[in-house]
Amino acid sequence: MIEKSDVRAAAARIAGHVRRTPVLESDAFGAPVWLKLEQTQHSGSFKARGAFNRLLTAIEDGTLPASGVVTASGGNAGLGVAYAASTLDVPARVFLPRNAPEVKVAKLSALGADVRPVGDKYADAQEAALKDAADTGALLCHAYDQPEVCAGQGTIGLELLEQTGGAFDTALIVVGGGGLMAGIATALDGEAKVVAVEPERCPTLHTALEQGEPATVAVSGVASDSLGASRIGEIAFAVARRTGVGSVLVPDEAIVEARRALWERHRLVAEHGTAAALAALLSGAYKPAPDERIAIVVCGANTDPSDLVRP
Repeated sequence: MIEKSDVRAAAARIAGHVRRTPVLESDAFGAPVWLKLEQTQHSGSFKARGAFNRLLTAIEDGTLPASGVVTASGGNAGLGVAYAASTLDVPARVFLPRNAPEVKVAKLSALGADVRPVGDKYADAQEAALKDAADTGALLCHAYDQPEVCAGQGTIGLELLEQTGGAFDTALIVVGGGGLMAGIATALDGEAKVVAVEPERCPTLHTALEQGEPATVAVSGVASDSLGASRIGEIAFAVARRTGVGSVLVPDEAIVEARRALWERHRLVAEHGTAAALAALLSGAYKPAPDERIAIVVCGANTDPSDLVRP
């Protein structure tokens, strides 16, 4: 579990290492929406926040080993860790599925990470990373289920409150393993409602809430490279239960259209997983009340933009 004090501490710790990303107020989607442009963050996604908080905490505590840091990732978490490690001069190894998007693999290599493709899903990469950490003593930076990682991601919520003056009622947040949601829901607890958005084909939180506990689910679809965790994190599940976060599901078709809408209406390049939050609004999977004010975190842009322009 994490508390607001953890998120505030993370904000102070990572200040100067991450960007305070802008907020765009848009009326292009049928109702006023605040878009938090986290895709402009270092490494192309929000993941740099949690990675910096994890590494800087270990440096402060004197627990960062000479063998560096290891992580498993569908791409974005690895990029966040690789960027933070490169900035802090820490060796980094990143395990990821062999089918990870080439654009992410190339960026990992450019950042100097030791890239280790393994298996065909995130769970395979996670198993390999855990073994590596046990064998080498490297610091494990989990993609979404560590307190420091979740607290780092939650700093987005603090920025949203400051940048909008708290003038929104609900934040739509995409969920894969749930670290982003856990951090933001903690930061916004008592300030705004958080609604989790998941692809129909990656329903980790949705299934856990239905069953009353985290469960392993099959994952696939257009957003599985970034939202393809097969099980919701324990921290995310606990935070969702504590703060009353619910989940809505969106089909792949709606995700594809929302991704194009971000490009066509604002020239914002986003991943399919990122676009799922807007898809909930555009498809009607989430129906706001007449006066409800919505914020959406546009959380990642590590994608090939060549298919954004309609033929």
